[in-house]
Amino acid sequence: MNITLIIIGMAVITCLIKAIIFVMGDRVAFSPLLKKALAFVPVTVLTAIIVPMVLSPHGQGLELNWRNPQLIGALAAIVVCVATRRQLPTIFIGLLVFFGWQLAGSF
Repeated sequence: MNITLIIIGMAVITCLIKAIIFVMGDRVAFSPLLKKALAFVPVTVLTAIIVPMVLSPHGQGLELNWRNPQLIGALAAIVVCVATRRQLPTIFIGLLVFFGWQLAGSF
């Protein structure tokens, strides 16, 4: 029951925040410094989600070895991103290497 209340509470708070921003619209002006800082939020949040999953996929400490398919796939994605600067090949090659490495490790 407590988890349900927590989820409902988070949903209500999220909806309220979005509703306030939607209703206020252009009436609220952000400073240029705040706008610049807010531009980094998506990258920061995505990094905070991905890095622990890549470096410690089982939650038992760092797994910095060749048997970690998440790490190998991420490294391949980084190489493709640096070489091409294109999102679709980066995602495709990263996933291809990840699943290939995972499949090869199961034999």
